[in-house]
Amino acid sequence: MFTVAALYHFTRFDDPDALRAPLQAVAEAAGVTGSLLLAPEGINGTIAGSREGIDAVLAHIRAFPGCGGLEWKESFASEPPFGRLKVRLKKEIVSMGAPGLDPASVGTHVDPAEWNALIQAPDVAVIDTRNAYEVEIGTFEGAVDPETETFRDFPAWWEANKDRFANQRIAMFCTGGIRCEKSTAYLKAQGVEDVFHLKGGILKYLEDVPEEESLWQGGCFVFDERVAVGHGLQELPYELCRACRHPITADDKADARYEEGVSCPRCIEVHSDADRARFRERQKQIALAKARGETHFRA
Repeated sequence: MFTVAALYHFTRFDDPDALRAPLQAVAEAAGVTGSLLLAPEGINGTIAGSREGIDAVLAHIRAFPGCGGLEWKESFASEPPFGRLKVRLKKEIVSMGAPGLDPASVGTHVDPAEWNALIQAPDVAVIDTRNAYEVEIGTFEGAVDPETETFRDFPAWWEANKDRFANQRIAMFCTGGIRCEKSTAYLKAQGVEDVFHLKGGILKYLEDVPEEESLWQGGCFVFDERVAVGHGLQELPYELCRACRHPITADDKADARYEEGVSCPRCIEVHSDADRARFRERQKQIALAKARGETHFRA
């Protein structure tokens, strides 16, 4: 059993590059895999490994400037959710195209236990800040779907739609909290005052709120090999299309347009024949590596 820790923390790093190599060394020594992003505005990522390995990496991160209050969400996976470790430098720890937002000026955090009452209030508009393919497999009852392809689309969507939400309080949510925290900071910078967001995101809600009391419908997409989880953070029967990285079901796999690692009904018209030839070669190399008992670096 692998422990999976999803974390983010907004704080000011004057020199994130100086933090990268020591963090990578600690994680590698602990046998931890996954992805960690460092930027001037903080740290973000999801990692997996043994209990001891995860604890070692979290202790190292908590020693970073301003990270003593780091919080994270844990779940478990029966198979390794990541093939390797990546520690990268970025301009933003979640790309919105709006660097320089004040991380201290965010919306009001709402605990999962209080979330249902908030989003059922008649003067509250609930906005899902995730991408369209994530919303497709699950969201909160009555939530507005901006139908964005990437988080960078959100500012333009808000500018085009903000008049719809005049005289309403805004409640926002995302997978683990980082996107709705940044989007509430963005709305505050635009002069919106009554903005709230789900503390700990959907994952914390699904962990804490009993299914019989839940307003969540469907599955929650996660960015690792589990693909999607439900109430109690139980893994759901989704897989990833390796061509477009979107979730697929058993029905999708039964479709004539599905080819493992090459195409699915969603992306068959998106990629070219040359793309699919390249994907087939990649899939061939993945299969060969698996036969040797190895993990292909692009798997």
